[in-house]
Amino acid sequence: MRKTILTVLVFSLAFLFSSCLKENKPARVEKKQIDFGLVIHGGAGNITPENLPEDMQKQYKEKLKEALMTGYNVLKNNGSALDAVEKVINVLENSPLFNAGKGAVMTDIGTCELDASIMDGKTLNAGAVAGVKHVKNPITAARKVMEFSPHVLLGGEGADKFAEEVGLKPVPNNYFYTKRRLEQYKKYLERKRKKSASVSKSKFKKFGTVGCAALDKSGNLAAGTSTGGISFKKFGRIGDSPIIGAGTYANNNTCAISCTGQGEYFIRNVVAYDISALMAYKKLSLKQAAQKVIMKKLVEQKAEGGMIGIDKYGNIVSVFNTPGMFRAYVTDKGKPVVKMFKE
Repeated sequence: MRKTILTVLVFSLAFLFSSCLKENKPARVEKKQIDFGLVIHGGAGNITPENLPEDMQKQYKEKLKEALMTGYNVLKNNGSALDAVEKVINVLENSPLFNAGKGAVMTDIGTCELDASIMDGKTLNAGAVAGVKHVKNPITAARKVMEFSPHVLLGGEGADKFAEEVGLKPVPNNYFYTKRRLEQYKKYLERKRKKSASVSKSKFKKFGTVGCAALDKSGNLAAGTSTGGISFKKFGRIGDSPIIGAGTYANNNTCAISCTGQGEYFIRNVVAYDISALMAYKKLSLKQAAQKVIMKKLVEQKAEGGMIGIDKYGNIVSVFNTPGMFRAYVTDKGKPVVKMFKE
């Protein structure tokens, strides 16, 4: 009996010793793969060769590349990830091709209401604006909220007034109008008169939200997102783009992310933060975490959209469950990669 007890004790001690060794074994150390890099998107949706004529494909590619190289030059010249994100999104906001800034979609009453957010992965500081009508570049206003106010999110008239107070010249709401959006709105009104078209029942085929995630030479991450929201939305509707953790998130310990898609689902699932949390708590890679959230969780809920992101090591990921997503990336090598269709 004594011998049996002794044997059990020996085996137990051996097991405990081996477990301690495993627990104390140093984790595999990953290294930063690149000096800097950034990834951008111009919206996800029914983006296919059949739906996008070659001349339009060329225009999108050229504008995405212009935005990308704007950020590349900021980072190459020792600029911050925050500066790169803001400057990249400014380019996209100023283009009528995207649903952000100039060219934003219209609400059901024919106005443009814009949302944006930005986040600093180093400090976890963030700023956002929602429902602004007179801010030319909402991403810049979002950064002003982060840097010049004690708040994270300002909305509506208050956000417009704040932007003016910090030096951003207001623009009339019709600055955002484009011929294409006005034609879309006219058709919407015709449908509405015929059969009471409802935004909540519409199947949106394309999302034009824009976003950027960047890693700078100092190892700091940042992300930002800007949008005009959903076409013909109920005025006052706010989606995921200005919601930190839903449409935008950055944390130097994990990654920087910008999302695009059906905002209500991205808010309910706190998509951007969920991906970061899976990396932090379950030790998943950025790609694994994004696949789990975008391709499994959202698909199970019949939600459409995508994300772009870069982790603290410089690994770049873009994941979407729609036919296509305007996207592009560049690293310190200086070779831009621009894509729009599913591969």
